[in-house]
Amino acid sequence: MLYKNILSIIIFLLLSNCTTNNLLNNKHNKTIENVYSNKGFALVYSDNLYKKKILSKKIEERSLVIFQKNLKLNTQVIIRNILNDKSIIGVVGKNSSYPSFNNSVLSIRIADELDLDKSQPFVEISEIRGNSIFVAKKAKTYDEERNVAVKAPVNEISINDLNIPKKSVKKKQNLKFLYSIKIADFYFKNTALSMLNRINAYSLVNKAKIKKINNKKYRVYLGPFSNINSLKKSYNDISILQFENIEIIKND
Repeated sequence: MLYKNILSIIIFLLLSNCTTNNLLNNKHNKTIENVYSNKGFALVYSDNLYKKKILSKKIEERSLVIFQKNLKLNTQVIIRNILNDKSIIGVVGKNSSYPSFNNSVLSIRIADELDLDKSQPFVEISEIRGNSIFVAKKAKTYDEERNVAVKAPVNEISINDLNIPKKSVKKKQNLKFLYSIKIADFYFKNTALSMLNRINAYSLVNKAKIKKINNKKYRVYLGPFSNINSLKKSYNDISILQFENIEIIKND
């Protein structure tokens, strides 16, 4: 009888330990997945914006600091130019007021490093967590590359023949402006329909739509928009409902 009791206690402890480990592992996995990310239009800092009180704080021209309302001070982030896939690592500065339409405020240096198109400053801001630091290795710091190029020795000097006709250099074509506003994704169509009804009832927006992404994802969105003014107006109209993470998506 004593042997059976001891055996039962051992089995209970083993099962409890497995359950605890599973809970810890699930909690850890949730932490890894719960990383903030947002796609939208950035605002490039200028002293003029500060003077007009559009921004409440300054950013130094050569700084790697950004303003971002949803992330804490000193959070490391990857800023990616979605249109050319260039990335750089920055850090979140002190809280600053800026237009709700913009998902961040970037320094001039960051904008230059990313070759940001001022007419379409479409960027993704992704939080870097300690357990996802490997992501940071994918981001390029272009200053380092430039320094290597400057310091490299010159082994050969070439002289161009001025009689050879130069090839015409094609100008960079402007990308078509066509964006949508992603309000939220849902597993079930009925939930998406409920969201649509809420939007119609409590906001000025009356053209929200539902798109079936796959069998397990239904997207509530606005658009597409072919100019930034209509995009900004609809974004501001929907922001009154204070959704957690509204994103802007570029249409193909």
